[in-house]
Amino acid sequence: MIVIGALVAICAALVWRRDGIDGVLNILTHDLWLFGEIIPRVLAGCLLGGFIAEILPHDKVSRSLGPESGLKGLLIGTAFGAILPGGPFTAYPVAAALLTVGADFGATIAMVVSWTLIGYGRAVAWELPILGTDFTLWRIAISLPIPVLAGWLGRVVFVRMYPKGEPS
Repeated sequence: MIVIGALVAICAALVWRRDGIDGVLNILTHDLWLFGEIIPRVLAGCLLGGFIAEILPHDKVSRSLGPESGLKGLLIGTAFGAILPGGPFTAYPVAAALLTVGADFGATIAMVVSWTLIGYGRAVAWELPILGTDFTLWRIAISLPIPVLAGWLGRVVFVRMYPKGEPS
């Protein structure tokens, strides 16, 4: 936070030197407007994550996506990430909710990586119309093993870093 604050101060000083106080105020006004647009989405995403954590049955999530779920859990996480709609304001609170209700790091990593690489919403809305069917299908096919591998690696690293389970 200190580094980011220092960078903001340096950049503000550089803009003030180049454009004067009007340049700085223009940026602050624009950013305030952007913040006003983003905050409802962040709130909605956090509420979604909270409600999901309360609704999902812990025992079933733990069985399907927990540390003992094996390859099945990684595949379920990958499939869920691929079909999860929305942007980061949806995906990350949902991932946090899954961790809260018993999913392990591996399955959750598979979900987030799959949402990032495979996400159907982006493929349908952007890739198919712009890049065509062949490109989109090949990209998805090539990307499919990556979330599973990332989830498996996440499990391996987690077990080595926290042999007794939860991080403290």
